[in-house]
Amino acid sequence: MKYSGVGGQAVMEGVMMRNGSKYAVAVRKPDKEIDVQVFDYTGPIKNKKLKNIPIVRGVLNFVDSLYLGMTTLFHSASFFEDEEEVKAVEGMTEEEKKAYKEKEKKQENAMMGGTVVLSIVLAIAIFFILPYLISLFFQNFVESRLVIALIEGAIRLGIFIAYVGLISFMEDIRRTYMYHGAEHKCINCIEHGLELNIENVRKSSKQHKRCGTSFLLIVMLISILFFMFIEVESGILKLVIRLLLIPVIAGVSYEFIRLAGRYENWFVNILSLPGLWMQNLTTKEPDDDMIEVAIASVEAVFDWKKWQKENL
Repeated sequence: MKYSGVGGQAVMEGVMMRNGSKYAVAVRKPDKEIDVQVFDYTGPIKNKKLKNIPIVRGVLNFVDSLYLGMTTLFHSASFFEDEEEVKAVEGMTEEEKKAYKEKEKKQENAMMGGTVVLSIVLAIAIFFILPYLISLFFQNFVESRLVIALIEGAIRLGIFIAYVGLISFMEDIRRTYMYHGAEHKCINCIEHGLELNIENVRKSSKQHKRCGTSFLLIVMLISILFFMFIEVESGILKLVIRLLLIPVIAGVSYEFIRLAGRYENWFVNILSLPGLWMQNLTTKEPDDDMIEVAIASVEAVFDWKKWQKENL
C-alpha cells in the first residue's frame, strides 16, 4: 500500500480532508444537500526547515491538528443553527445582519480559542496529572520505580479507553465516529488502487494506521517509557518534568505514526496493532450518505485518479 499524503478527520455531520496546505470540509446540511468548502492553511510556522525537523514537526503538526479540528468543528456546527439564532436575524436589514454576523464571528473565534486552551488543560489534567496522583497511593505498598511507572501507565490507558468508550454512547459522538469510519474508508480505498465510489469505499477497511486515535494511544504508551527514567525525589519536580516532556512524547509518537503510514512490514504492523484495535471504538460503519460526504471532501482537495496513475 502506497502512502497518499491525504488525511482528515470527522466533524459534525461531515468530514474534513487535508492535502498539503489545502483542506476541504464537506457537511451534510439539514436540507440533505452537501456543502463543500475549500480553505488554505499553512500554519503559524512558515519555516520549512523547522517543519521538517524530526520530533519538532510532530509537535507543530499536533498544534495544527488542534487548531484545524476546532476550526472545522465550529464551521460544521454553523449549519445547524438553533431557532433562537434564526429568529435573531429575522427583520434585520442587510447592514444589521452583516454587523450581527461579524459580532458572532468574533465571539466564535474567542470561544474557539478558549475551547482549545480548556481542552489542552483538561486533557493534561485527566490523562497525565490524575494518573500520576493516583499512582502516589501505590508507593505506600510498592518500592520498585519501574512497577510504579507501569501502574501509572496502566491507569492512564484505562482512563483513556474508558473515556473513548463511554462517549461513544452519545448519539452525536456515535454519528461522528461513523463519519470517522467513512474518512478512513475513503483513504484506504484510494491507497489500495480502487476507484473512489460508494461501492468500493463501503467494502474498504475503517481502520487506518495514520489515525489520530492511534497517535493518542501511542502517546499513552510512549509516556510509560519516558516516565520510567525520571529519577528525582521531589514529587512536584517529577510532575513538572512529566508536563515538560509531553511535547517531546507527542513528537516521538508522530514519528512512529508517520513511519507506520509509510512502510509495510511485519514489525511495523505488529506495533500498529494496538492503535488499530483502539479504532474499533472510535470508528463505526458509515451509511452511504456519509460515504458520499467523505468522497466529496476528498475530491475537493485531492486528484486521486492522477495520484493512482503516478504511484500505483
